[in-house]
Amino acid sequence: MNFYQTKLSEKLEEALKAVLPIIGIVLLLSFTAAPIPPAILLLFLFGAVLLVIGMMFFTLGAELAMTPMGEKVGTKMAKSMKLQVVLFLCFLLGCLITVSEPDLQVLAEQVPSIPNHILILAVAFGVGSFLAVAVLRMLFSVALTPLLIIFYILVFGLAFLVKEDFLAVAFDSGGVTTGPMTVPFIMSMGVGFAAVRSDKHAEVDSFGLVALCSIGPILAVLTLGLLYHPEDAAYTPPELPALQDSIELGRYFAVGFPEYIKEIMVSLLPIVLFFTAFQIISLRLKKKTLLKIIIGIAYTYIGLVLFLTGVNVGFMPVGNYLGQMIAVLPYRFILIPIGMLIGFFIVKAEPAVYVLMEQVEEITSGAISGKSMGLSLSLGVAVSVGLAMVRVLTGISVFWFILPGYVIAICLSFFVPKIFTAIAFDSGGVASGPMTATFLLPFAMGACQAVGGNIVRDAFGIVAMVSMTPLIAIQLQGAVYKYRSGKQETTETETISVSYLDILADDDIIEL
Repeated sequence: MNFYQTKLSEKLEEALKAVLPIIGIVLLLSFTAAPIPPAILLLFLFGAVLLVIGMMFFTLGAELAMTPMGEKVGTKMAKSMKLQVVLFLCFLLGCLITVSEPDLQVLAEQVPSIPNHILILAVAFGVGSFLAVAVLRMLFSVALTPLLIIFYILVFGLAFLVKEDFLAVAFDSGGVTTGPMTVPFIMSMGVGFAAVRSDKHAEVDSFGLVALCSIGPILAVLTLGLLYHPEDAAYTPPELPALQDSIELGRYFAVGFPEYIKEIMVSLLPIVLFFTAFQIISLRLKKKTLLKIIIGIAYTYIGLVLFLTGVNVGFMPVGNYLGQMIAVLPYRFILIPIGMLIGFFIVKAEPAVYVLMEQVEEITSGAISGKSMGLSLSLGVAVSVGLAMVRVLTGISVFWFILPGYVIAICLSFFVPKIFTAIAFDSGGVASGPMTATFLLPFAMGACQAVGGNIVRDAFGIVAMVSMTPLIAIQLQGAVYKYRSGKQETTETETISVSYLDILADDDIIEL
């Protein structure tokens, strides 16, 4: 029991450090530039409490259950199963996880011209197919960069043919389908697959699953855009709640809890059943290990229910309202630096980011620190939110930001260590999690509504922007790392040479 108490206190401290800056920024804005009605502010504060507690439980649950489950399943599949069976199971897992992803239901509602079930099945097929491709790449040690070049040429080729109203939603789909529950499992499964290999590139290839799985949904939605010729895509933002007293506040959250209890149960079920089947057929873990995983699953479930209830019920209204209030100020350009400030801190509250940072530190034995990677992610997301606010104010198409961004990211992949490229493209899917969908997107929608813009064309696309900039930021960190490593090696060589000359006699030096 002491072990769990200690771990929970550690995770609580991490969660507080991540969430308190956001609370501080919102409170500062509410008392200065953008006054917030008491009802919405109370929703936000109560939601922040749920978010902190939810993050605490989720990060511990991912450490105890999701990561070990993925690693053990990946290792077992790679060691004892035929390639065809492995690929089929990966495809099936990708489809099942995606169909049950709550954010995908929200995405489907944003595209009225395509039937919901068709869009969901197409996206699920895309994720399943690309998860199988990612596993093939890992097992056969195929370089990630050539695959990214091929698939993104295909993505942008299709993007040129799709109408602008549909473009932002298509690129956003890559971010929403890699949720906080699926990312830890898929990433750790990659570590399990790579563990079977003993070559020097195995550690590098353990990353890249999320990167490829994010491409599948974009291709699927763009293809549907060509087939269905979507027109007049519209999105009506939800009405802001008007609460009279604390009893209504409690009822508002009480309505949200049952919804997310059901959603998370449906989302977690495919992973649990998949692992249970492996446990019965081949894993046969010891009771002590199995009990630890069961406790971790319970923590994960509780954490995600609290987290998603907090951000959806409490954060979404305040994000929308802040966007509206700031955009109607006489100096509306201030929307850009405020958006950047929020983006810098909000990525720290994304639950899956902690899982990625811990895995990076573990795989690289601390050579790449989680702290430095977190700073790079924060800077990247800050830039992306700033650019998204420029889009809201000017109406520039998301395409003219996404295309050069991915060109720069792929060009950088030729000059930085391979592991930084793999981590960077994984981090794009990790950074665009529920905090982006429930705070940054409503913030952009509120601002767009206030300036009279097209919400679907100008506000949507922020998830795609948040997915893109970490690719550049993390690889720039890789370039700095490479430069410093090379400089250090040169200094060490010079030191060794000088030391060697010092111990030689004068005659020996003359001979040399």
